Amino acid sequence: MKRLILTRHAKSSWDDPLTPDHDRPLNDRGKAAAADLGQWLASRGYVPDEVLCSDALRTRKTWSGIAPALPGSPVLELKPALYHAGPDVMLAVLRHATGDTVMMIGHNPGISEFASRLVAHAPQNPEFARYPTGATLVADFNVDRWEQVGFGSGVVDDFIVPREIMA
Repeated sequence: MKRLILTRHAKSSWDDPLTPDHDRPLNDRGKAAAADLGQWLASRGYVPDEVLCSDALRTRKTWSGIAPALPGSPVLELKPALYHAGPDVMLAVLRHATGDTVMMIGHNPGISEFASRLVAHAPQNPEFARYPTGATLVADFNVDRWEQVGFGSGVVDDFIVPREIMA
């Protein structure tokens, strides 16, 4: 059994229009949402042993906000290929994962399409199709190795958006 925690980066800042997209930081709401996501993940026992993260600043800062709430020290791997990756690239990156519970942190529009194609049945949450900032899917796969994962093979365990945590 393998578990994937699929998270879109938290809300980023648009304060400086000259900042390159890759270098945009989180805004205050995004920082708070990342910390809330970490608490939510820990409270439910969703703890990754490996984190595959886009190398963009906002994805790295999302992980930095989540990590303090989680026990242990998951292996963090920055993956430039995940920066604005589409579903096929995301699946290829995931198939090289080594952990039993893997967290991927990426960007829309690719992450929302990846999530919808990955699971056999979408969660009932209406936010799933939009996959807003901070959206997090937890899906299980009945496989021994990540190489065996394919589209439509995941079973949704949980799905949350930061606004629901803070409510």
